[in-house]
Amino acid sequence: MKGIGWEDVGVELTGSVVEGLRGAFLGAGYTVEGVAARLGAQADGALGRNETTLAVRRTGSGDALDTMIRLFLLQQVVPKELVDKAFPGIDLVALGIVSGEKAVLDIRPFAEDDQQWWVVADLTPGLDGRREPMRSDYVLGIAPASLSLVHLTVPINAERALDIGTGCGIQSLHLANRVNQIVATDVNPRALELARATAALNRIDLDVRTGSLFEPVAGERFDLIISNPPYVISPPDSQLTYRETSFAGDSLVQQLVQQAPQHLTDGGWCQLLANWTCVRGQDWRDRLATWTGDRSAWVVQREQLDPSEYVELWLRDAGLHGTPAYQTRYDEWMRWLDDQQVEAIGMGWITLHNVAGTLDAEEWPYEIERPIGPHVLRRFERKEGLPADLTDLHLVVADDVIQETTGQPGAEDPATIVLRRQRGMRRAEQVDTVMAGFVGACDGELIVGQILAALADLLDRQLVDVLTEYLPQIRLLLVEGFLDY
Repeated sequence: MKGIGWEDVGVELTGSVVEGLRGAFLGAGYTVEGVAARLGAQADGALGRNETTLAVRRTGSGDALDTMIRLFLLQQVVPKELVDKAFPGIDLVALGIVSGEKAVLDIRPFAEDDQQWWVVADLTPGLDGRREPMRSDYVLGIAPASLSLVHLTVPINAERALDIGTGCGIQSLHLANRVNQIVATDVNPRALELARATAALNRIDLDVRTGSLFEPVAGERFDLIISNPPYVISPPDSQLTYRETSFAGDSLVQQLVQQAPQHLTDGGWCQLLANWTCVRGQDWRDRLATWTGDRSAWVVQREQLDPSEYVELWLRDAGLHGTPAYQTRYDEWMRWLDDQQVEAIGMGWITLHNVAGTLDAEEWPYEIERPIGPHVLRRFERKEGLPADLTDLHLVVADDVIQETTGQPGAEDPATIVLRRQRGMRRAEQVDTVMAGFVGACDGELIVGQILAALADLLDRQLVDVLTEYLPQIRLLLVEGFLDY
């Protein structure tokens, strides 16, 4: 294995050192399951909320696993003799991992299915309520946003994938078992060093390149492009590279989406997390439709914040809450958003499939199944694959669909009928008695046209009127997975 530079200390992380670290982690049981078992449910849950007190209480044995938990996850001072015992023959100080008996990097276990990995990043901020301003080239580790993208990614096998804004490299880990070649890019040189360390520690070949957006891959195409970009919409003088850029407003995300088809193979996929501005006098859906153009795309707005909520969120994230700079920065940011005519900021995800099509854009702040990627893939397949004429299809009801009815006791008909999916997006669709009757008849025996003809006869209505009214609803239920064929 070729040696790589670890962080910015200029030390070569050779193959023997990598294998020594892996062996120490595995031998100690420093895995997601091992840490959870050692801490117990209560302390593990508290640590997930950045509270370490209970975990400190559970990790005082001095064995290798407790040492690693205290060193990397709890950011405690750990005596040198215990660190040397946990990592025999490896000088963590010389490697720039430890300084003054405390870790200066976070090496954290991460698991997916039957895979055990470790992610190298900067120390998690905010433990036990302590919050200090971050360094400008801070490299974020495992976080809710990065896990959201992991769960969103469509589960395809691919020849080539591109991870734009790789950070610590967690997305590339997720792709490693089903993509032959992964290119990871970032504008932050320190992020690239830590991504290299993450890849080496997990025996993953990663083509790491420096540059913005598609500059490092000019003229190349990929089957899958993923990105958790620095999408925070802030004044251009902001300094946190992992979340902010010098691009105006949401133009970084706009350029990423607009340029993606030029770097995708036919039928390739681009998926990213994003924030976008809701500009006064414009519908945000119309704005994003100009980004996706004539490509098949789906945008889901998971949350929308007014400007003050948005500014407060990211000032807290930067560790500025309660500092002398907070109020000044708050006012500057709000004035800047007002100058940009921003009335709200949308937060969510964008999936673009490189085939001809249209944009579906919607708000969906409700609970979803994780991972959602398989359902995203299936929704595109249904939307793009349905024939223009549905009347010859044999349909069945998806096995996760339930029907809910409400109304006055004793009433002949329910006041409302709701079909609810328990998987995927967990959607609910209100239907009338005719549509409910149609869905109830979808057992795969009769074709759509036959069921609608029977309903038209029962209702004493013209068949053409029934087809006109209910075929669009049937298509919607097919696209959203209530019905299948």
